[in-house]
Amino acid sequence: MKTGPLNEKELEWLEDVLMKYGTEASIMDVSELDGLLTAVLSSPVPIEPSQWLVALWGGADKVPNWSSEKEMERFMMLAFQHMDDIGDRLAEYPEQFEPLFGTRDVEDQELTIVEEWCFGYLRGVSLSDWSSLPESLKPALAAIELHGKEENFERVEQMTPEAFEESIEAIKPAALALYDHWADNPQEIEVAKPFTAGEKVGRNDPCPCGSGKKFKQCCLH
Repeated sequence: MKTGPLNEKELEWLEDVLMKYGTEASIMDVSELDGLLTAVLSSPVPIEPSQWLVALWGGADKVPNWSSEKEMERFMMLAFQHMDDIGDRLAEYPEQFEPLFGTRDVEDQELTIVEEWCFGYLRGVSLSDWSSLPESLKPALAAIELHGKEENFERVEQMTPEAFEESIEAIKPAALALYDHWADNPQEIEVAKPFTAGEKVGRNDPCPCGSGKKFKQCCLH
């Protein structure tokens, strides 16, 4: 598998696939995917690929019916390559870590859009128990929740431009602080927390991650 950051063409292809198979319950752009993967890598306990891949699509019943095995394999390869790149930056080169925020052109100005990234991050947080996060780091998580929870949108809209810019700038150091904490203080592995309730998967049933392989044989299991 290739290593290093994805190029613009590969990111665009990933986003096209997310849009192609996306639903209201799924992740539909690479910014949100980037946020999800950052949170998975920052989790108090290891999150299995078969778990976060199901969460990506919004549940086991929403995993794509891929148009071809080649398409599925390329999606998996690029997603894992991007995840490995994020992990390397978080662990080894934090000064190079940059959340993949979106942009939007408004009145000849390019605005930074952070909501999708924060939505994805909180989707990743929901896959494990973060309740033991110390009080000193709760403001870091709150910095991401500010832009990732709809209940906070009215508060964001009332911010001054300066306060809004400061809230965006707070996200990157918050993500790094949360990663560092759980890397230094991993929790005991718990029973996997499902994204949505569903029937138990049999060993000979298709793996819910969407690989098309039997559950007992899947390389992601």
